[in-house]
Amino acid sequence: MKPTTRSRRSRGRLASSAAALAAGALVLSACSSGGGGGGGGGKSEGPGTDKNTSSNYSIGTKEDSAGPAPEVPGAKKGGTVGVLQRDAFVHLDPGQIYYSDMLANQLLYNRTLTSYKVDEKGRVKVVGDLATDAGTASDGGKTWKFTLKDGLKFEDGSPITAKDVRWGVERLYAPFETDGPLYVPQWLSGDGTDFRKALPDGPYKGAHLPASVLDTPDDKTIVFHFRQPHADAPFATAMPNIGPVKAEKDTQRKYDNAPFSSGPYKVGDYKVGKSLTLVRNENWDPKTDPIRHQYADRFEISFGHQYADSTRRFLADQGADKNTLSFTNAVAPEMTEKVLGQADTKARRFVEIQPYVDYISFNTDRLKDVNVRKALAYAMPNGQILQQMGGATAGVLATNYLSPAMDGYKPTDPFGKKAKPAGDPDKARELLGQAGKEGQEIVYAYPNTDLQQKVSVVVTQALERAGFKVQKKEIDSNTWRTAIAEVKNKFDIYRTSWGADWPVSSTVVPPLFDGRQIADGAQNYGHLNDSAVNTEIDRISAIPDVKKAAPEWQKLADKIFTEDVPGVPTFYNTQFSLWGSNLGGVRYQPVYGTVDPTGVYVK
Repeated sequence: MKPTTRSRRSRGRLASSAAALAAGALVLSACSSGGGGGGGGGKSEGPGTDKNTSSNYSIGTKEDSAGPAPEVPGAKKGGTVGVLQRDAFVHLDPGQIYYSDMLANQLLYNRTLTSYKVDEKGRVKVVGDLATDAGTASDGGKTWKFTLKDGLKFEDGSPITAKDVRWGVERLYAPFETDGPLYVPQWLSGDGTDFRKALPDGPYKGAHLPASVLDTPDDKTIVFHFRQPHADAPFATAMPNIGPVKAEKDTQRKYDNAPFSSGPYKVGDYKVGKSLTLVRNENWDPKTDPIRHQYADRFEISFGHQYADSTRRFLADQGADKNTLSFTNAVAPEMTEKVLGQADTKARRFVEIQPYVDYISFNTDRLKDVNVRKALAYAMPNGQILQQMGGATAGVLATNYLSPAMDGYKPTDPFGKKAKPAGDPDKARELLGQAGKEGQEIVYAYPNTDLQQKVSVVVTQALERAGFKVQKKEIDSNTWRTAIAEVKNKFDIYRTSWGADWPVSSTVVPPLFDGRQIADGAQNYGHLNDSAVNTEIDRISAIPDVKKAAPEWQKLADKIFTEDVPGVPTFYNTQFSLWGSNLGGVRYQPVYGTVDPTGVYVK
């Protein structure tokens, strides 16, 4: 949902209306999953219906945007929900959030102009969250107006105004705000990192964007004047960083430790890298919120729980663990059959298709010979990687860069992964020989999680069979996401993951493969900088019809995969989740590919 550190560029995704966009293409989750993949792999249970298809998404009405959120049947107030997470949160600042675990967490304390309303069947509507609706377009889709609801308040009881939303947007221009999605500031002020020139210090030295770019004519109105039409603005304003920040509480870099709440919960206690406690925000008004509830008194989140640890505790279902879940920890692969075979888990588990694709990225700055990269692609044991992650309930073997749920997707398999899921060492050796690179040393970096340590064994064995020498580099999982997003990293190959932010592949191909996006914290993890690719990205981005653009993105993705080879996809993700028996209201959040915490209650 879904990525490391990020800064993203997206241009010219046009349609006649936002409703046409929602109806015509797939809406996916933000960013990278960031975690270690899915859960178990028993033949007795596979993933549920794919909720990431375009037919599952729509633009909601003003009535859909009104609060309160529909009551969860049987819900009760009170109690503490425990949350077991493997990786510590890198950010609490909504401006910096782009990974699925943090995306799920911010739903509890952060509100945005628009958001996603998910019903009991997993159907998704884009609705007004702080706004009264999903926005009103004019000027051919260049101008978008949002009106704030009455009764919105911060955690101190002060009103949330349009100027607070403006501040939240303008702080994204500051040089330290690098890790979150940057669609809106780029649409307003410039592509790549050029947008920062419009407000290089953010709002911190008294400067603001002109009203001709971002206007707040009164306390209730926000008007975006984009450089080009953007029918998908309601999706961009659902990103976690398009919401209010109170200027007096904005501690800039330190805001990561103490974000000021606009949602039903607020930060009670935060021990960085260890634990986070969220407590009730008494100034949140449910009548204004169409999405969230405030059933539990508090959420107590702790870090450092490997999948085996959390699965064991959920299976045992003892004491406080009965009231515990995880946003993103999957069932440990080795415990899959036990979970599926234990009758009492049926009502407290799900297997759902996620919007993420796992890759092994190749650092083209270090691996300059394309034949070496092609050899790596042929050698990569996709099937064995998936099996280590858990098999059938972890995901589906991937054969190209784009998810099958993407609009315009065509099933291609240029490196023969279905025929040879363990890799093709003979073809890899042949390519290495042609390049005169027999015995090429590969620095393989991976996070020190239990699952990725197992994956590292099968990857290393496969590469050695193909004639590579492998130097394994184990990285602390808490710093992993930052390490691989450094342009000058010292690694040759490393696992990455990505999911489209919404309907079209322009939220996949440009951020992953546009050479003008190469920067610390950006998502071009392979550092591909091919002028022909960059030019083609601009051409397709300018196509005004997203349906016509969709197959063009697939063609470009296939060209990149076969000719440039900045990485190899390994599998399309699923999420296999288990939780304690004394929790109700646990559902799947298809946009983020996580557990949805907004309706959870203690029985």
